[in-house]
Amino acid sequence: MASPLIEDHALLSDQRTTALVTRDGVIDWLCMPRFDSAAMLCSLLGDQSHGHWTLRIAGGEVVSRRYLPETMVLETEWRSPTGSAVITEFMPIAASDETSPCLQGDTRDHSDLIRSVRCTGGTVEVEQELRIRFEYGSVVPWMRKDTDVEGRPVLAAVAGGDALAVHGPALTPQGRCHVGRHSASANETLTWVLTWHPSWMQIPPAPDLGDALEHTVSEWSQWLGQVRVHERYAQPVARSLLVLRALTHRRSGGIVAAATTSLPEDFGGERNWDYRYCWLRDATLSLEALLTHDHVNAAEQWRDWLLRAIAGDPDQLQIMYNIVGDRNLPESELEHLPGYEGSLPVRIGNGAAAQYQADVVGEVMIALGMMRERGVQESEWSWPLQKVLVRYTEKRIDQPDQGIWEMRGDPAFFTHGRVMVWATFDRAVTAVEHHGMPADAEDVERWKQLREKLRAEILERGVDESGSFVQFYGSNEVDASLLQIPHTGFVPADDPHMLATVARIEQDLLTDDGLLLRYRTNGQDGLEGDEHPFLVCCFWMVEQYATSGRTGDALTMMDRTLACANDLDLMAEEYDGTAGRMAGNFPQAFSHLGLIRAVDAITGDIRD
Repeated sequence: MASPLIEDHALLSDQRTTALVTRDGVIDWLCMPRFDSAAMLCSLLGDQSHGHWTLRIAGGEVVSRRYLPETMVLETEWRSPTGSAVITEFMPIAASDETSPCLQGDTRDHSDLIRSVRCTGGTVEVEQELRIRFEYGSVVPWMRKDTDVEGRPVLAAVAGGDALAVHGPALTPQGRCHVGRHSASANETLTWVLTWHPSWMQIPPAPDLGDALEHTVSEWSQWLGQVRVHERYAQPVARSLLVLRALTHRRSGGIVAAATTSLPEDFGGERNWDYRYCWLRDATLSLEALLTHDHVNAAEQWRDWLLRAIAGDPDQLQIMYNIVGDRNLPESELEHLPGYEGSLPVRIGNGAAAQYQADVVGEVMIALGMMRERGVQESEWSWPLQKVLVRYTEKRIDQPDQGIWEMRGDPAFFTHGRVMVWATFDRAVTAVEHHGMPADAEDVERWKQLREKLRAEILERGVDESGSFVQFYGSNEVDASLLQIPHTGFVPADDPHMLATVARIEQDLLTDDGLLLRYRTNGQDGLEGDEHPFLVCCFWMVEQYATSGRTGDALTMMDRTLACANDLDLMAEEYDGTAGRMAGNFPQAFSHLGLIRAVDAITGDIRD
């Protein structure tokens, strides 16, 4: 069976974990109870033998699908020769999330996924196949009939510490899976609930459909609030904000980069990475987008997550952590999985956690500085944390790094990274001089001197004879991260160096189909193969065009990039313009936060 296109998927989330469901009713990716838990439905990276839950209308076809307004609750309309139906799918956000005890950093002791079929006319047959496979499709569970704590019948699956229970009309065994076929007449509703719980605990009851739906819709819509952007972009911005929330752990505040692992950047190649972790860079840029649109609580929650994650010896700072702030993320390969469209290896964990990336502290300092500008008060430890980060950066000021793109080749002095080191000292000085943050006078003077030294160094070594910034010192290449330089305040978007850089990027990285590569893959990144245009880079170009006065070009690039989203306004990491399909992990926080910033750059902040 051919792999479903990445863009055929919808995202479900309870703000603790996620599931992906295809247009034709297959849940082929599900991790519970956390974003980074081992998948128990994993056919996305293999085939149906690796776990899936298929629910569809027999003999039917999908007429349309949508999210309920301002939510992550999915509705799919089906039509068959005998009738019509609407399937509603969501992961309920329980009212008890705020008060129940935690389990290893999680919010409560179970997670639910609800699939409900309402016949809207005639009669329909609902057909299902459920094949549960724990540990990324490698473990066949013990299946049995059981009852929950209230005595209701369930289909139960157990393997090790994981257990699943299925409430609803009974499924029957067939080989090593379970199947069902159930009839529904007009106005009749059939509902199934899949619940994860620790195997040593009693099976919890299924939530009431009406109560769970009402509360979940309310949670999403109240969080989103009013989106104040130009009507032309209101829907994609609203969806992008909801995606960022969907990728944020409800209680810990950590923001994962994407919902998946090992969806390829190069189909059939080795550029397959696990993105279910919290990159400081990605999270800070997400935080800026959320803060711009009044989600101050989310910003404060992320700051608290950051304080916990990097607590301890500053020399042990990492570029990424897991969703609760743990730092042990060993990278390994799942050899039993054939990969998405044969893309190997399938990886879990991420070895880039051990890299030094010079830009990361600058990204954090910019975001925390933005919080001050928005009037968010420093917590007891947030300013001391920033001073520690400045000392960390000062100690490594002469150390080359792997860059924003996590090169697995030799380290270098990447120009974007050096600008971010400059930004670290700049934001520290600004915090003291403009916001009254306490610091020793000699420290502030040294920060000023380092800031000026870095500016001179960057303009001497990070610029070529044409006046363009270069990818790294001594290079004659450019990369799209250079488009972020004006965001730091190092130079404005219409500075001659930026205009020369944009001209080089247009020449070297702009593809024939109007999208932007992040850099030219000429072997320097230590990997085989090629990759497709990065959507966040396209949005960065929109921002650069808009802020340098090229409004027409900004609108053109914006329209081209928005066209890469699927019918639900979800975006992956990359887009293959030649084949007209998405590539890379999905949905990608980086792409969606880039969209929000690009819209803000084009339309301006309506509140101002």
